[in-house]
Formats: sequence, C-alpha cells, structure tokens
Amino acid sequence: MRLIPLDTAAGVALWAARYITQRINAFQPNAERPFVLGLPTGGTPLQTYKALIEMHQRGEVSFKHVVTFNMDEYVGLARKHPESYYSFMHRNFFDHIDIPEENINLLDGNAPDIEEECRRYEEKIRQYGKIHLFMGGVGNDGHIAFNEPASSLASRTRIKTLTQETRVANSRFFNNDVSQVPKYALTVGVGTLLDAEEIMILVTGQVKALALQAAVEGNVNHLWTISCLQLHEKSIIVCDAQPRRS
Repeated sequence: MRLIPLDTAAGVALWAARYITQRINAFQPNAERPFVLGLPTGGTPLQTYKALIEMHQRGEVSFKHVVTFNMDEYVGLARKHPESYYSFMHRNFFDHIDIPEENINLLDGNAPDIEEECRRYEEKIRQYGKIHLFMGGVGNDGHIAFNEPASSLASRTRIKTLTQETRVANSRFFNNDVSQVPKYALTVGVGTLLDAEEIMILVTGQVKALALQAAVEGNVNHLWTISCLQLHEKSIIVCDAQPRRS
C-alpha cells in the first residue's frame, strides 16, 4: 500500500486528477484497447472530477477511448432523479468530457431482475479483462462503495441494505431527510474492487480519521472494508492533513 499525505483536500483532488491523466496517457488507449476506469460518487471526488474536466478542456487528456464502470447505484430511485448516481455522474463529469455514451457503465437500480443485473455487470467487467484503475472514496465507518461493515472480502456485485449511519450521512443530498434516502443499493463487491489492476482511495476530512487509521495501522478486518487495501499490491490512499491522527 502506498500512502500519499497532502496538506489539503484540494491537493488530494488535484493529485488524483493528475494521476488519472498520467495513467490514461501512458496507456495510450485506442478503440480496440480502451483504458478501463472505475469511478465513485459522493462529495469526495467532486473536485477531482472538476480538475479532470479542466484538464480535458486544456487538451491534456481525452476520454474518447476510456470505458468507465461506476461503483454503485441506489435501488428504486429513477435515473432522472437528481440524486441518482446516473444523474450525479452526468451532471458532474460525463456531460463535460468527450467520453462516448456507450463507454459509460452504470448499475441499473430499477432493473426488473436485480440479481441478473448484478451478474450482467460483473460479466461486462470481465469482458474487458480488468479495471485498470479504480478510484473510490471511503465512508466514516470505512465502507467503500456500499460495502458496509461486515461485508465479505470476497463479495461480488450485489444488492446491499444500507446502514442507518450511511443513510444519515447521505441525507445531506436529500434535503437532510433520511426518510428520502433509499434503503437499498447495488454495489460492486470487495472482490470486484480487489480484481482491479490498481486501486486509488481518496480520504479527506477529520471524520475519516478512524477509517484511515484502520486502513494503515490495523489488521485486515471485514468490519473495516477499507482494510482490504492491504491485500492489494497496487493500492494507493491519498489523504489530506485533517484525517491524520496525533
């Protein structure tokens, strides 16, 4: 595991955007050999997406031959709902870059057969061989995507019941009304994440201090999903000064 401590959350976002740009450009993707990028939602990656959009506008990176897979999606929330992850990704990233629509992969939380949708997503990832770089954030309790505490470290894409802590944390996107936050979500599994060639997790804010400590100083523990990064030979944690403990 590689730890990149930086002074500010803005520094974390810029470092991550530059790293993604560097990886894409070094890969030299084309139509037959695309770069496969895993992406998160939430507040943490917003500044990274903004920086990537600016780099794209300056001609520093193209997403024409990039294929994306998002980590998760709420169950039962219409795609056009402003807080669906479909809407989030288009509003904050996809609509501002040159990625073809057919290269965008998001879970469908309204699929008629949820289990089949999860199998389809895993198979689609396998068709590309592997995800080259999976960027993610982390919850206060150490969850990555919606792999809540006690998730199996071998888990694959599936439906998960969201913890009350996660629903309360996400209620800030739903007018601070936890009753509006869906109770279920589709998420890639921990095993899906660990299959990636490289994982980069962004950790910002004092509230993530315990999660960062569990990832760096603790043992691998299914109660702290982020600790799974210790099992991956090419994992990176990029953090700001606030989460560091004295």
